[in-house]
Amino acid sequence: MDATALRELKAPLKRRYRDDPESARAHLHAEADFSDAGITCTVQTWADTRAGFHPFTGGDGSDACSGDMLLHDLLACAGVTMRSVATAMGIDIRNGRLRASTEMDARGTLGVSRKAPVRLGDIQVVAELTERYCVAQSLARPPHLIIRRAAEE
Repeated sequence: MDATALRELKAPLKRRYRDDPESARAHLHAEADFSDAGITCTVQTWADTRAGFHPFTGGDGSDACSGDMLLHDLLACAGVTMRSVATAMGIDIRNGRLRASTEMDARGTLGVSRKAPVRLGDIQVVAELTERYCVAQSLARPPHLIIRRAAEE
């Protein structure tokens, strides 16, 4: 898809949402069940995903961890947004890689220490664009993006 095709795709949506802001509200939902054995939960997606314990909390690594799944979802959003913006700007990204990382203190989720947080740490999203294949040849090195919640600033 090029910038013109992207604009043509988005134009009627933008007009409708400007004229009728309420029509821009999408109801998102997810479903999961306990159809698999063990302490797991199977999330129905385009490819069902069985979630379970992270190895640091007693898992054997055969199930997805909800923290990892959150990072996957974040990368999906960041990647589609990045390619959409690049397309609108006429930049052809042919080769690239996104990575998200964070830290988790397993003591919190296991109830070992009340002082240990039951949450993920700061999440870093790193975009690596291979200069050789990117029309925007101005990248001397991959950009580093740090995403933080505004409420913490």
